[in-house]
Amino acid sequence: MARYTGRVFGRTVITWVGLCLLLLLPACAPRAVRRGVSGGPEDVARVYLEAWARNDLVAQRGMLVEVPADFDAQHAKWRQALGIVASRFEELHLESEDDVAAVVTFHGVHTLRGLGDWEVASRLRFERRGNRWVARWTPEVFHPEARAGDTFTRLRAWGPRAALLDAAGAPLTVPGEVISIGLYPGRVRDVTAVAQALQTQLGVDPARVQAALRSTGAQPEQFFALIDVRPERYQQVRPVLAPVPGIFFRKKTARLTPAEGFAAHTLGRVGEVTAEALQALGHPYQAGDLVGLSGLERAQERTLAGSPSGEVRLVHRSGESVLLHRFDGAPGTPVRTTLRREVQAAAEAALLDVTQPAALVAVDTATGEVLAVASRPLGEALHRALTGRYPPGSTFKVVTAEALLASGLKPDTRADCPVEATAGRRRFRNFESEAFGASTLRQVFALSCNTAFIQLSARLGRGALEDAARRFGFGVRYDVGLPSPGATFPEPQDDADRAAASMGQGRVLATPLHMATVAAAVDTGRWHAPRLLADAEAGPEESLRPGTPEALRNLMRAVVMEGTAKSAAGVQGLMGKTGTAEFGTAVPPETHAWFIGLRGGIGFAVFVEGGGVGGRVAVPLAMRFLQELDAAQSSAR
Repeated sequence: MARYTGRVFGRTVITWVGLCLLLLLPACAPRAVRRGVSGGPEDVARVYLEAWARNDLVAQRGMLVEVPADFDAQHAKWRQALGIVASRFEELHLESEDDVAAVVTFHGVHTLRGLGDWEVASRLRFERRGNRWVARWTPEVFHPEARAGDTFTRLRAWGPRAALLDAAGAPLTVPGEVISIGLYPGRVRDVTAVAQALQTQLGVDPARVQAALRSTGAQPEQFFALIDVRPERYQQVRPVLAPVPGIFFRKKTARLTPAEGFAAHTLGRVGEVTAEALQALGHPYQAGDLVGLSGLERAQERTLAGSPSGEVRLVHRSGESVLLHRFDGAPGTPVRTTLRREVQAAAEAALLDVTQPAALVAVDTATGEVLAVASRPLGEALHRALTGRYPPGSTFKVVTAEALLASGLKPDTRADCPVEATAGRRRFRNFESEAFGASTLRQVFALSCNTAFIQLSARLGRGALEDAARRFGFGVRYDVGLPSPGATFPEPQDDADRAAASMGQGRVLATPLHMATVAAAVDTGRWHAPRLLADAEAGPEESLRPGTPEALRNLMRAVVMEGTAKSAAGVQGLMGKTGTAEFGTAVPPETHAWFIGLRGGIGFAVFVEGGGVGGRVAVPLAMRFLQELDAAQSSAR
């Protein structure tokens, strides 16, 4: 038997290692990328179309023979020209096949930005190269009629925007010309001067000016619009605003209401779609579209705008344009509101000279339909009439009085009105330390005695005040047609909390809109949820306790004839309740001014934020509202 030395063994091992390396070298050497995909024409077509759907041009080129030099450019141009954001493919079918060539048809669905899906049947042509099928690209993959040198184009247009209508069906919005007032950030020299001028002349919130100038997307020479005004208003403010560096003006077409500021927050405005609105609206909207940006214009955008129409066209090298597909748009549909023109005009006139934040809302007592709604200032985005929630103060005593009447009290029931009352170790005092001594429920309601209501409400059974609040819609959810949080009456935590709640303080909150419905409920004995859209279904309803509406009307009439609103005693048929609602931590506390009223089938609320005393501030505005309404109705007869 032969013996192997270590040296021979070593040579043998090296030989085998070398042989193994030689076998492995081809696998490590660079290789040309193999073109094509194994399988039949349908298999290759499926893989190719999957790559197309994900816009993988590299993978597509790998399955082509003699790839055109401008292959990538043609795809990019096709996508850009038609605004294609996605493609999918289906219904592959082998149309023909022989030893050297094959044709596969397919159904493409291309989503065009702002228009929708364009469906087109097309084909891929294949050639056999060795044992593989590869595609030969031609423009007909885009469309059967496309040839080299042809281009694609599209058209897109919205139809006329439909109008918002008043309760009678007359348009509240019509096309017209306005002046857009805004800033060129790079030309502003004194931010304070700009903000002050815009606030003084147009009521623009200085915070909006600051936000515009601090915006990361603001370019020095980019116009930033702040407010649109009619030509007549522009002529009034131009002499003051034009000299201020950075403030500029632009003419544009806009939707006009019957008068400047008419239901401005409610109807809303139309303008170029913002990034936020574009994300919220989705298909079929795209950058540059005009859309509703606020109010009902925004809330009813899809109804008012309809949908855009469009065309896909193929333009041959000769210049001939061929229609390939048409997108049929839909016209907008008018939206009828519950607003009554004369009531809204009266509300606007009542707040015309008010410089503090304010609101006035009027509703139909029989249905809850909103007849008028106005918020101030016009240059502030907050629609405080619908979305601002405030302590209702003594206007809430309408609710407390209903609970007292439901428990058996009468308007002539004895009620004491001392200067001070204690509840749960907390002392409460009357406004301006008033005291009326021994009195009646009618008198303490008319004079808005806090201590009397604290003492009387303490006698109510458990849950009685909460139940009364719910009968007036507190804690009830409803859809007005625009965002509005309604009113809340949290369950009192202790005697002091209940005492504060009985006079509309503590944690009780309500919108001016809701307090208008509180007044309205007294007229019919039934609370109706408010609504702004005429065709909307009626919302929740609640009934007051039997016998209480008549007594409440008696009490509310006393407020006007002999109480805190007696300055309005000359207004025939008016009933109401004043409110001076404390807020904040200042000493003495700041107060909101309220008045809720009822007359001629209309319930309304007047609110002035931080306005002071309801009887001195809100009541005169209520009188002006009714005077303007009377004048309008008289002239219409």
